[in-house]
Amino acid sequence: LFGSPPKPTRDVPPVRVIEKEGEYEISHGPSGVSRLLLVPGLLPPEEADWIFSKLLAELPWSQKTNYRQGEAYEEPRLTCWYGELPYTYSRSTMAANAQWPALLQRLREAVAKRSGCSFNSLLCNLYRDGRDSIGWHSDDEASLGRRPTIASLSLGDTRVFSLRKIPPPVRREQAGRGPAGHAHPLRVCLCLIQEEEADYTYVERIQVPLSHGTLLLMSGSTQDDWQRLRVLCPAPGGEGVPRPRSSHQPDLQEHPPRAGGPQSRNQAEIHAPAALNRQVQVPVHTSLGQSSHAQQVPQRSE
Repeated sequence: LFGSPPKPTRDVPPVRVIEKEGEYEISHGPSGVSRLLLVPGLLPPEEADWIFSKLLAELPWSQKTNYRQGEAYEEPRLTCWYGELPYTYSRSTMAANAQWPALLQRLREAVAKRSGCSFNSLLCNLYRDGRDSIGWHSDDEASLGRRPTIASLSLGDTRVFSLRKIPPPVRREQAGRGPAGHAHPLRVCLCLIQEEEADYTYVERIQVPLSHGTLLLMSGSTQDDWQRLRVLCPAPGGEGVPRPRSSHQPDLQEHPPRAGGPQSRNQAEIHAPAALNRQVQVPVHTSLGQSSHAQQVPQRSE
């Protein structure tokens, strides 16, 4: 007769899929509004084919060592960096490299023209196959400034760009310890659960398929309130390998693509941030494989 009341149930929110061109406000919160701008086909297919093959063949790709919980591991992707300052994340530093190839300069200008943002650095990521990836993360490094804008330009096979809302902070009570190591009834500390330890079961999730030549711009509070990763779309037959695609010479290019038949494409990503103030500059990132993205940080008044 006096049983415990039933526990309230929670439903896992359905995944929201964004595929059409446009600007989307994906969340409103204490830190502000998070926005996405999706521009499929920023680069025409034939031009994107040619640019992809050039970047794949000519950029100085290398595999970096990173660290997780104090242990070193090889990143499951290839990268290269362009910017006047070095760029550090997860205890891994990329040296400054101000020698931008002419083709990357043109891509930077095209992204700036469409987004209305200027960029001064670029991180390139190459996902060679379905085994290459990047885990859940936000571009929230201090060097990028507050609320950076990220522009992502994708080349190659389609990858699904997944976002998940970061849950609000949760405080957990822990009993303090007395002099002899025993629990002390008067000592109770509140510990803030770290982001990576939080429960993401019931958070909002968004999926954005990023096809060849697509631009995605993340602005507002997106880096504060959301995490993201990339997932390779399965090829016909379900094996998840890159699909072959022929390369053609675009009308606007000065040099023809290399002769040859259909090529299997990886995925490329271009990531570029805009300049901050005169003392701090933010790097621009570019990645090859299925997608590219760029970061932008608004200039601050002095």
